Amino acid sequence: MAQHGCRENLRRQGELKVSAQSSSYRSNQGVASDLADWSGSDLLEGYARKKTSPVEVTKAVIARIEACESQLQALYAFDPEAALKAAKASEQRWMRGEMLPLDGIPATIKENIATKGTPVPLGTAARPLIPATEDAPPAARLREDGVVILAKTTMPDYGMLSSGLSSFHPLSRNPWDVSKNPGGSSAGAGAAAAAGYGPFHIGTDIGGSIRLPAGWCGVFGLKPSFGRIPIDPAYYGRVAGPMTRTVRDAALMMRSLTRPDMRDAMSLPFQDLPWLDLDIDIKRLKVGVMMEAGIGIALDPEVRACIEATVKAFAEAGAIIEEVPAFVTREMLDGLDDFWRQRAWMDIGALNEENRALVLPYIREWAEGGMSLTGAEVYAGMNQMMVMRNAAIAATKDFDFVLSPVSPVVAYEAELASPIHDPDEPFEHIGYTVAFNMSDQPAASVNAGFTKAGLPIGLQIIGRRYDDVGVMRMSAAWEAMRGEQKAWPKF
Repeated sequence: MAQHGCRENLRRQGELKVSAQSSSYRSNQGVASDLADWSGSDLLEGYARKKTSPVEVTKAVIARIEACESQLQALYAFDPEAALKAAKASEQRWMRGEMLPLDGIPATIKENIATKGTPVPLGTAARPLIPATEDAPPAARLREDGVVILAKTTMPDYGMLSSGLSSFHPLSRNPWDVSKNPGGSSAGAGAAAAAGYGPFHIGTDIGGSIRLPAGWCGVFGLKPSFGRIPIDPAYYGRVAGPMTRTVRDAALMMRSLTRPDMRDAMSLPFQDLPWLDLDIDIKRLKVGVMMEAGIGIALDPEVRACIEATVKAFAEAGAIIEEVPAFVTREMLDGLDDFWRQRAWMDIGALNEENRALVLPYIREWAEGGMSLTGAEVYAGMNQMMVMRNAAIAATKDFDFVLSPVSPVVAYEAELASPIHDPDEPFEHIGYTVAFNMSDQPAASVNAGFTKAGLPIGLQIIGRRYDDVGVMRMSAAWEAMRGEQKAWPKF
């Protein structure tokens, strides 16, 4: 495919009602020639028409992994033999006409989402490697529906970095430029999706950990409404969500991932939502634009220009555009930092001296900042998270959707823990994302374009609370509007 910059992708569509029913990743001639690049939708169609099989596809994805993984280091517990065994079972079900909803589609699952028999180190060398006794809810739902699980994906220590830097896993890298990091904490998931390690990937997000790697790796990532996808263990603001090359593939995953699981006492009541109905009429939608986060790193000029061009395209399609003033304050972000430091120190401080020394030095130094906090300071920090929640809802309540950058910067050097790489200023890059974890609102990252150097730029689409389907529809609309993308990176 030809390379296109951000503005060149913004070819206005003639129709105001944008259909996403044919939005799977395709070459100019139709379905991608390499089976590893087929979308989940294309695979289900290919299996039904006997044009390919789960075994053929799984072998193609394994070959892709073997070609790329030495450079990307995106995977943990890669088990090609188990994947081929699952693919053969899937193939038999297709032959008998007893196929499951997602039968034979290859997938990866983030390391901190338990899968039976695999240890869950949480990205750190400090934890004992004890095999999980059962699948966590997201893994269980995909396995029940016939997904072929290839591997887990990497994450940084305790999931507390926006990079692939870990004391346990090898350093994960970005497929678009291996000198850069893929983002985090769903680091390996973002890299795996961009590299074509199968169509389906699951990450988790408590401050931007799906959207940041999705944005920096040029893929789609959905942070659903809090509680929409059952998860175990549940925690305030923490969600699991799909990371895919196309919006439609994420919609396929959401049909399975949202089924109820009583292990999550914070989950929403189940709703049978129309996940695959991705049409939306953009005309007259009231769309807010939040170009300034209010705190943190200044917005990169190339990111600003790209997001402004995206906003212009929505305006030309008939959306009513209004500015959303910045609302995240220093007090909010510092309060959140205090609370999360003390939360991390509860885990790290409980370790013996030998194991504590195994924690990534950056994370250990950051967590030690919570050691001397008083109870009043920790409570005040938690209260600022509630203040942030209320401010986010108040700022966005009058809009159908809000658009913003995912991050003020693009992917940075792989060896750094954050763009600033300073544990005293750990969250200066999450001002656009973190508030919508606190407010429970659904928010997605979808590729908006690329820098002159070829690095992806993420567009964040935020919806009203519980309007996950609406966020998916707006994302699919942009996916159709932006036109042909750069070819996925190859190795």
